Amino acid sequence: MKVLSHSSWPQRRIVMLSLLFLAVSMAFAQSAEVHCRPEDREIFTRIMNGQEVLHAYPIGKRMVAVGSEFLETPYVASTLEVDPSEKLVVNFRGLDCTTFVENVLVMSVNIQKGKTDWESYLNGLERARYRDGLRQGYTSRLHYFSDWIYDNAQKGILEDITQSLGGLPEGKSIDFMGTHPELYPALSSKAQLEKIRKVEASISGRGFYVLPRDLVSVREHMIRDGDIIALATQIPGLDVTHTGIAIKQDDGRIHLLHASTEGRVKVSEEPLAKYLQGIKGNTGILVVRPLEQE
Repeated sequence: MKVLSHSSWPQRRIVMLSLLFLAVSMAFAQSAEVHCRPEDREIFTRIMNGQEVLHAYPIGKRMVAVGSEFLETPYVASTLEVDPSEKLVVNFRGLDCTTFVENVLVMSVNIQKGKTDWESYLNGLERARYRDGLRQGYTSRLHYFSDWIYDNAQKGILEDITQSLGGLPEGKSIDFMGTHPELYPALSSKAQLEKIRKVEASISGRGFYVLPRDLVSVREHMIRDGDIIALATQIPGLDVTHTGIAIKQDDGRIHLLHASTEGRVKVSEEPLAKYLQGIKGNTGILVVRPLEQE
């Protein structure tokens, strides 16, 4: 057996201290790039504790189970608009419709992978929220939900099944942010505004499919628990105004589990098809299916 000489101990300590310093520095750098409160860590731990049992669930059932953990969480708009440097925002104390869906998806995927720790969650959230999974400033965030769908489909996280349900192509121009920059403080910069307009041009050129509202009840039997539902709109320049998760209720119908503008995360009292009838300007839905991960 090789015995370390007395003179080798200082060198070994230097190496160990260097590695420790590097680990601490990396942890500090990551924490400096995350915007959250201690309560968010506590909520995350509470939700993820014991969820290993969901590993064997199909992804859709897992989405519903995790989403149901957020029932009664307050609805809070614009939860990501908190820092001009575009930190990774985590807020479980208040959710808007997109952050609700996003968090449920990330947690459900990570549970399947057996990665229920905080660091894996942060990595998954950044990957889902930003174009190509890279957080590179405000315009790298997937602001338009049809763009969010497209980008995450390219990553293999989900599949847009709208066309297969009978969806029709939507050819409208997507340019709401670029034509209303006064509503977005981050777009006061000409460079940022030009970047977002390039993104919009790409989305408009690509297009997307919408299942017409009148066909939702006819195709409802093809929608599964845990499918992500996005509500398309007539508003010029916009693709989607609301999102949620499909959940089958005791009436045998698909309802919407969502962060409702009525004030909290809830399940719609009416079936999805009827719920849509009460949404002004709604033209139909996009339907997205999360995929099992290897």
